[in-house]
Parts: sequence; structure tokens; C-alpha cells
Amino acid sequence: MEKKTTDFGFETVSADDKQKRVADVFDSVAAKYDLMNDLMSFGLHRYWKRFAIARASALLPEDAAILDLAGGTGDLTRSFLKKFPKATVVLSDINNAMLQEGRKILRSHGITTPVVQCNAEALPFTDQSLHAVSISFGLRNVTEKETALREMRRVLKPGGLALVLEFSHVWRPLSPFYDFYSFKVLPKLGRLIAHDEASYRYLAESIRKHPDQETLKAMMLDAGFQRVDYHNLTAGVVAVHVGRA
Repeated sequence: MEKKTTDFGFETVSADDKQKRVADVFDSVAAKYDLMNDLMSFGLHRYWKRFAIARASALLPEDAAILDLAGGTGDLTRSFLKKFPKATVVLSDINNAMLQEGRKILRSHGITTPVVQCNAEALPFTDQSLHAVSISFGLRNVTEKETALREMRRVLKPGGLALVLEFSHVWRPLSPFYDFYSFKVLPKLGRLIAHDEASYRYLAESIRKHPDQETLKAMMLDAGFQRVDYHNLTAGVVAVHVGRA
């Protein structure tokens, strides 16, 4: 049987190999992940995440059950808990190194919340059990994105909310500048700060391979979401897609 292939940045690899190589990337960068996010986004990732949380604020009950999927170091989990102090927020990630870093940071903030290691393509939650599922800068690393979106839809209660915050396709006039930053500056930052140039080159490549705004909207509709809209931030450098179950 022919092995299924997928992308790992600009490379074509087997589906099994992608999962292993993505794991290697995040094993390498976990300790410097938050610092690199601040440096490479000039702190804007905090604004992008606040915007995503604000989109959820009027749409969720105070005691919502929320899954922070591919939540890594837990910054979105902390923001959800700050906005919804009565909510149950589950921090999850497929990568143990990222999850351990997230657990450590949560404890340093005096936060105790459920932490679950799981694959976005096979969520260990029952049907219609959650009010919201978020995935922040994680979907592009998932091998079977369509499967992950269907899983998000499956575990949401009727009317539940999916938030997908991800790098997207930038406004075309800015593309030359964005490409220069992504392929020339970003890998050098990775080498200097995280001692890992290759992982940040993969980051730039994975962004280019990720579906654009309209394609991802169509994928979410195909996964069973009833209403999907999106909001471009920073000229389309990132987009927040909002879907309702």
C-alpha cells in the first residue's frame, strides 16, 4: 500500500514522518517558545490572542467548558481563565515538552487547571461535551486538518464555538517585505535565540503551505460548522476564524 504523503514546510513527506518531525521541532523550541513569540511578532501575538478571546466573550456562558487545543505554553488558557474565571479550561497539546512547559508556567501563576496530552485528530472527549474549542497557531502543524476540524465540531455542544487563530495570507502589497522577514530574518533569530535555525525556517514554510482565509472557511463549513466568519489581523498576517456548531 502506498504511504500517504503530506507537507512538512516545502518538503513532501509521509504522514507518519511529519508527525515525528513536528514533534522534534517543538521538543527543540519549547523552552524558548514564548520569548521567540514575543521577538518575532514584536509582541503582537498577545494582541491577536486578546482579539480571539474578545470574540468569544459575548458568545460563551460564564461557566463554559473550553478546550485549548495545541495550547502549548498555556498563554491562551491563562487568558480564557482571566476572562471566564468560572470556566473549566483544559490545556492540551500533542507535544509533551510543550505541555510540561505550559504546566510549569501555569503553576508559576498559581493556576491549577486540567492538562491533557492528546492528538487534535482524535480528541478524548465525548460528543457535544464542550462549549468552545480553540486552536492557536497549531492547525498548520496538524497532518490531517480536515479530521481535526471534524473532531472540534464533534465535541462541541449545539451552538458551541470554534476559534482558529492562525497565520494566514498577508495583504499582497506587503508580501515582498513579509517574505524577506520570514525567510531571511526569522531563521537568524531562531539561530541566535533558540539555537535552532531549521525549526524557524520550517515555521516560515509552513505558513506558506497553510490554507488561505477563504479555503479554511470552506474547510470548516465542510467539517459541519453552521456559520463561519473570519477576521484579518495585521493585514492578514494572521486570521481568526470563528465557527458555530
